[in-house]
Amino acid sequence: MPNDNKEKIDTLKHDTKDAANELKNRAQATGEHIKREVAGDSMPVGDRIVSNARETLHKTLADIEAAKRDVRHGATNADDKV
Repeated sequence: MPNDNKEKIDTLKHDTKDAANELKNRAQATGEHIKREVAGDSMPVGDRIVSNARETLHKTLADIEAAKRDVRHGATNADDKV
């Protein structure tokens, strides 16, 4: 029984950390998108490409954090979410 409680606490701790990281990465992805919208055509093409790559990176990292939680809770299908 004590082992179950420790496992639940560890799961909660990891879920909280993953959710915080997911939120941080989604916010950063949104920030990159907004930066491009605000700058519009005045943003150089190279900067737009880098910003788009960063947005994609942050979205991917956020999806990985969400997937960690799903796997931890035994979600087997892409539609199964925690």
